[in-house]
Amino acid sequence: MIARVRAGEAEAYAQLVRAHTGVALRAAVAFGAGADAEDVVQSAFFKAYQSLGRFREGAAFRPWLLRIVVNETRNTLRSAGRARAVAAREAVLWGSEPVIPESADPAVAALAKERWTLLIAALDELSEEQRQVVTYRYLLELDEAETAQTLGWPRGTVKSRLNRALKKLEKKLRAGVGGGDVG
Repeated sequence: MIARVRAGEAEAYAQLVRAHTGVALRAAVAFGAGADAEDVVQSAFFKAYQSLGRFREGAAFRPWLLRIVVNETRNTLRSAGRARAVAAREAVLWGSEPVIPESADPAVAALAKERWTLLIAALDELSEEQRQVVTYRYLLELDEAETAQTLGWPRGTVKSRLNRALKKLEKKLRAGVGGGDVG
């Protein structure tokens, strides 16, 4: 597909964009782009197109693109300010959740919302590297190899940082749920 794009076939790049827009938007939102997520993704696709000459032959496109999306998100956050970005991220995340059917138990819906809020708060307390590895691996559903490629880390580093991050998240979530041990 990349070879077709490099050869000037516009439809080939349009196919790449269609195939990867969803995950790119989720990445932008997860890393804090908030309401600017679509602009970030559009800019990332433009930069990716301009940089295709540097794309390594045989490499996976998705991790390479996601690295560009995250860099664009960081640039947006720097220019927009951290406080506004955190509020926008939460608003967009809540706005993108599935609609709960009217027949659903309101108590179950309230509990799910509370758990989501706790998860977002716990993620925000992780270090940047821990938040990145958890987001790529679980929220964006990349496999271990894609996560390593996207972050530019060895697989062993991904495993160890993910392990530490998950332990820290578990501890924070347990403390947030009941203020202590959860049986």
